[in-house]
Amino acid sequence: MKMVNRYLYRSRISEAKFREIIKLFCADLTASQISELSSISRNSINKIIKALRTRIAEHCEQESPFEKGEIELDESYFGARRVRGKRGRGAHGKTIVFGMIKRHGKVYTQIVKSCSAKELLAIVKDKIPKESCIYTDTFRTYDGLVNMGYKKHYRIAHGKDEFARNHNHINGIENFWGLAKVRLSKFRGMHKSTFYLHLKECEFRFNHRHENLYNIILSMLRNYPLKLS
Repeated sequence: MKMVNRYLYRSRISEAKFREIIKLFCADLTASQISELSSISRNSINKIIKALRTRIAEHCEQESPFEKGEIELDESYFGARRVRGKRGRGAHGKTIVFGMIKRHGKVYTQIVKSCSAKELLAIVKDKIPKESCIYTDTFRTYDGLVNMGYKKHYRIAHGKDEFARNHNHINGIENFWGLAKVRLSKFRGMHKSTFYLHLKECEFRFNHRHENLYNIILSMLRNYPLKLS
């Protein structure tokens, strides 16, 4: 009898077994742990997880988390520890990620080549309505926001040991950076080419932290099953 799996295109893995794999993935287990618990080869699990992360990344890019509201902006650096002798914001060889979060809402991240005003402010213009209240630190890249039409721009001076002044802070996006770095630290030896997929998975998990990830993922795959390359 031909095996049918609504969520994995032309799969030899049963739907029941695939659901088990998804549950383990939602529990944030590693590929090795999922392979051991599901009795599916590590190679097959790696292919499934990579395809799933790709679909999750597509889902994140299609979402529009920002409507008019209070938005925090910040950039962060992922990778090896600071290299001795290399100065400046961030560190040599690290991956730069620009992030924005709507207070009490969703986060959006984007890998960037630099923290130049040209690059970061173009993302802001594309993602955030002009009527929003924007919160940043005093990094000079954000100097042009008011001239772009963002009249409500508030800044916190981290360089002066100022981290919150009443409603003025960027604690939300900084909290996300901390959660993402702790989570990603368990993937030792992560290849730089896969970092984007891991980052978007962190974004997805954070944005749906109060929801049932298992049901969301199955819903995503029901109409468009995964295809393994």
